[in-house]
Amino acid sequence: MTTADPTTAAITRRPPARGAGGRVGGQPAFVLHSYPYKETSLIVDMFTRDFGRVGLVAKGAKRPHSALRGVLQTFQPLQAAWSGKAELRTLIGAEWVGGMLPLEKTALLCGFYLNELLVKLIARDDPHPALFDHYVATLNQLAHNEPAPIVLRKFERALLKETGVAADLGRCTSTGAPVDPGTDYVVDPERGARLVRAADTWPVVCGKTLLDMEREDYSDPLTQAQSKQLMRFLLAHHLGGAPLNTRQILIDLMQL
Repeated sequence: MTTADPTTAAITRRPPARGAGGRVGGQPAFVLHSYPYKETSLIVDMFTRDFGRVGLVAKGAKRPHSALRGVLQTFQPLQAAWSGKAELRTLIGAEWVGGMLPLEKTALLCGFYLNELLVKLIARDDPHPALFDHYVATLNQLAHNEPAPIVLRKFERALLKETGVAADLGRCTSTGAPVDPGTDYVVDPERGARLVRAADTWPVVCGKTLLDMEREDYSDPLTQAQSKQLMRFLLAHHLGGAPLNTRQILIDLMQL
């Protein structure tokens, strides 16, 4: 695994700074998404290490000489500060930290896919520091051209684990026994792996694939193929049918 630049790694370990009036300063953060608000402002969805996903109003960020105008870019590590206790806080500062390579071409599309997953699967104000660190590592892996399908499967699985909805892939719920590498299974999104039934329409995967996913070993081409179908199925379930726009673009382009 490619590790984050030491500068970025050090920033992600800094403790949160709180002040009066709900003021937070020096918070490691990434922009997930932003959209216009009124004439000159933006609403920014940020993923922060210690506060999770937060909604912020960046007042005047669209003005030509705003200090925020060129800073609020996706996939760039930031130090952010905000104030307020409402659902939408006020962004009072953001500084570019550096230390990460930019995402390009397919890696850039993969990055937008990660952001869409986070926006749709993580509730606001729900801290996930381990997932934040995994996100930083994943961006670095994509920037260093590590195999995108494997990088994405690892992040998808980490996301479901961190949000508490990951199915157990190592034990069969039908028998209570450990998953057998040579047996076929389906995965109930709410309960975990079980033996295949005649009426099943869920993706069938072999036990070895499930065990490989548990230990993050995607070297087997069959594991890569089956894990892609399985994760697509599990994510669709937890998204409640909401479409993933970037996933469809990636499927159309390169079958990730």
